[in-house]
Amino acid sequence: MLSVLEGLLIFVALSESILGVLGDGFIGLAYFIECVKNKKFSTISFILMGLATSRICLIGLITTDGFVKIFSPEMYSSGYLIDCITYSWVILNPTSVFFATSLSIFYFLKIANFSHHIFLWLRSDVKRVLLLLIGYLLISWLVTFPLTMKIISDSRAKNRSVVFSVEVHKGEFFRNQILLNLGTLTIFILCLITCILLLISLRRHNQRMLLNATGFRDPSTEAHIKAMKVLISFIILFILYFIGITIEISCTTMSESKLLFIFGLTITALYPWGHSFILILGNNKLKQVFLRVLKQLKCWKKEKLLRTP
Repeated sequence: MLSVLEGLLIFVALSESILGVLGDGFIGLAYFIECVKNKKFSTISFILMGLATSRICLIGLITTDGFVKIFSPEMYSSGYLIDCITYSWVILNPTSVFFATSLSIFYFLKIANFSHHIFLWLRSDVKRVLLLLIGYLLISWLVTFPLTMKIISDSRAKNRSVVFSVEVHKGEFFRNQILLNLGTLTIFILCLITCILLLISLRRHNQRMLLNATGFRDPSTEAHIKAMKVLISFIILFILYFIGITIEISCTTMSESKLLFIFGLTITALYPWGHSFILILGNNKLKQVFLRVLKQLKCWKKEKLLRTP
């Protein structure tokens, strides 16, 4: 039986998941329609559509895994469900982090201003950088997937259920988790480094603009301040996402930890919907489309009420 606090946190996590699917679905659909209209598939369209699609799948996986663990933990005893979730996780999680990192690198190369020759070389061809990241993602899959199969095979040979089993020794359990998420952690660190460098560049530009200010804010300064706020929000949400995952994983080896597990699930689900709405509100094109959709929904609702006898 769930306590009131556990029920409340589950409701919050479910609401976050639904909002995440709606937000990412809107972003993916908006850029897909734009590509069809313009008959052009740009780099930013590829990144945002890939990010939205991978995150929708990831939300479904995280929600399914969390709710099964909470309401039907006995389903894990067979091992087949956890096998499926584990294989899906080692594909979807690094893919989602890859697209988030690609987005941060794209903005970094487009907005940041550094004179270092490596930065200038990377900036000269953004697609080249994207191809390098795709290559790293493929290598991560090629390394992690066979490793996952080996861990599952070894676990079955010892008659215990895979990676998340409580029966597994804690040292072995956490070693398996680090190995399975090593590629993702590397991409995550790269994303943080990129975001920090971009923040440094934006801060320098903002300071230069303030020194040259003539009594009113320059539109460029306003844009850079807005970009800094969006970036800081993204970094906070991204870190909270990994903290939430760490809490969920840690709770597997702890007894009487349902409340803490649900809390970790709530924190994990905060990132997908939070970042999607930050992208919508921070992107003028997406914001205008979003406002038009809301306006059409209000008109449709008003017409429906007028037709109702």
